[in-house]
Amino acid sequence: MRCDSNDYSVHPGVIGHRVLVRADLERVHVFCDGELVADHERIWAVHQTVSDPAHVEAAKVLRRRHFSAASPVVEPQVQVRSLSDYDDALGVDIDGGVA
Repeated sequence: MRCDSNDYSVHPGVIGHRVLVRADLERVHVFCDGELVADHERIWAVHQTVSDPAHVEAAKVLRRRHFSAASPVVEPQVQVRSLSDYDDALGVDIDGGVA
């Protein structure tokens, strides 16, 4: 989340959600649905990044969970039949006539 040209981390679980930011002279608080999701000391330098170690760790956990949940697509096991079986079932002669 950016406040006065500085980036402050938030818990990754709220990425993409609307948040409420309350900044005073000393702190930057970020709320999502009324819950505090970030509390940082406000910095007055410009173009800085402030990361809470808990947010960084939560991002690692969510990233691992996301990639470990992905599994390769496996073709389903199905019985394979000869096309002539369907010809026989439908009464079709291989020469183009009807049996």
